[in-house]
Amino acid sequence: MTAKTVTSRTQFRLKGKCRDSYLELVLDFPLASIKSVEHLAEAQRVIDGLLSRGTLDAGEETYLDALSDLVGSYEDEHHSIEPASDADMLRHLMEAKGVSQMQLSRDTGLPKSTISEVLAGKKPFSRKLIHVLSNYFHVDVGVLAANF
Repeated sequence: MTAKTVTSRTQFRLKGKCRDSYLELVLDFPLASIKSVEHLAEAQRVIDGLLSRGTLDAGEETYLDALSDLVGSYEDEHHSIEPASDADMLRHLMEAKGVSQMQLSRDTGLPKSTISEVLAGKKPFSRKLIHVLSNYFHVDVGVLAANF
């Protein structure tokens, strides 16, 4: 083992009570790749239990992050979710902000016909539309550009 490896390992070590809480969780439910629906359900039960505690120490947070990553990897592989359509995304943003097509058109200067076509699934987001909508709804352009 090189000196650089030892230095890297010590940066991420848990000490004292945090180390104990992490190791206790690992002993109760080891961190390993999720292999089945049953294993997934048990991992989700453990995650729910940790989240219900409220405040977690550093060891518990580290364990929760790692277990969440394992669950996410399994779900990405076995239960992937297609990105929302442009129409669904715009509809959601409008509902969340409580605006109508007419109000959106007035506030942004976008033609009502453009908004209607997007909501009907007849027209995808353009770069200009993404920019205007991201500013209006205060969301990152990446949220709207997922299908671009």
